[in-house]
Amino acid sequence: MAGSDHPQPKKAIPPKPAASAPRKPLQVMHISRKTEEELLKETTTNKSEQKQSNSDIQTGLKNPKTPVEIVSPSKTYSSGNKQNDSDISSDEQNLSMEDLLKSEFKSNKLDRNNNFSQADQPANNSYKNRVVDDYDFDEDAFLAALDETEPIGNTGEIAKGSVIGVESDGIYVDIGGKAPGFMPKKECGLGVITNLKERFPKGLEVEVLVTSEQNADGMVTISCRALALRQSWEKVQKLEKEGQVVQVKVNGFNRGGVTCDLEGLRAFIPRSQLEEGENHQSLVGKTIGTAFLEVNPERRKLVLSEKKAATAKRFSQLEIGQLVEGKVSSIKPYGFFIDLSGVSGLLHHSMVTNGSIRSLREIFDIGESIKALITDLDPGRGRIGLNTALLEGPPGELITDKQKIMEEAEERAVRARNTLNQEKITKKDILNEEKENNSTETEIKES
Repeated sequence: MAGSDHPQPKKAIPPKPAASAPRKPLQVMHISRKTEEELLKETTTNKSEQKQSNSDIQTGLKNPKTPVEIVSPSKTYSSGNKQNDSDISSDEQNLSMEDLLKSEFKSNKLDRNNNFSQADQPANNSYKNRVVDDYDFDEDAFLAALDETEPIGNTGEIAKGSVIGVESDGIYVDIGGKAPGFMPKKECGLGVITNLKERFPKGLEVEVLVTSEQNADGMVTISCRALALRQSWEKVQKLEKEGQVVQVKVNGFNRGGVTCDLEGLRAFIPRSQLEEGENHQSLVGKTIGTAFLEVNPERRKLVLSEKKAATAKRFSQLEIGQLVEGKVSSIKPYGFFIDLSGVSGLLHHSMVTNGSIRSLREIFDIGESIKALITDLDPGRGRIGLNTALLEGPPGELITDKQKIMEEAEERAVRARNTLNQEKITKKDILNEEKENNSTETEIKES
């Protein structure tokens, strides 16, 4: 109130904001940048110093006795500058490069030994004295382990085993692996097998061919059929090489020929190779003799011929020195072709007569029947060499008295055979003599 004696309290005056503290001046980082000239100068200086040091070392190596400056690492300042020459002993100054290298090698070796602390060593104290011979190694056990892990049954390999199980889709055979081999039903043999349990009872020993290697379970795929086919091809190839005539039964036909089975293999006989090619359907169910035209296991191609079989059969009835009778089928500039009941022989012009002739037609005509000796026989190539000159008495007799020679051919053939046998003996003697001479010359050269 205005009339009151007591003074009224003063209102609190808010403090004035403190003056802002003076800010510190910004600190500017000074980065000294060298000019390119200074950098280039320093690089050049460093390279020259390095070259100088290398040249000093090479000079010391070439001249081991040349004194070099020794700087002791323990006497250098922390700044990296070398100490004064006065701190280096006189003995160190007189060291040669050879002595320096030896001392440095010893110091490095000592440092390495010292740096190998006890903490780095193995806990087992016997490690230092442990040698390789202390470890056990059994070579037989190692080889046995390898044999156990070696896979049994590679593709194309023949294996033997016993039947351990028969299923509806195939059989299981123990061939010695960690898992049995499985043979599908269609691979159990040639032809159709209706009852597997009767054909493959448990415990039956079988020989199979591995057709597929081990799978993840260690099982291989095997086949009796593949093995039988391989053996059949091998047998057929042997028969072909020997030039054998085989008997086959015709079981089918088509437009090109007939089919048959041989050793479990399907064979084909073209119509051109049949004796009755015009009516080849009638041959189904009949057995005929055939020879081999083509045997190719890779392409599974087997081609037979009835006509070639007849030729092979005829060749089996012939031999060198035999007197045969045939008809002239054709005349060529080099000789006569003679038909010998299914096979053809060649009477070369040099084998007709020992006399001189102007034309072959002066001797024989086409269709004329003649007798001749066999002097060459090659069943593989189907060639027969004939000779009438051996039936002559005086040279050229065949030209003057051909009829007489043909009538006396049997008697003259006996004499001709003796001549041929004598020629064979003479040839053998000559060959044996040549062999003996060659062996003697070889022995003389070796001695």
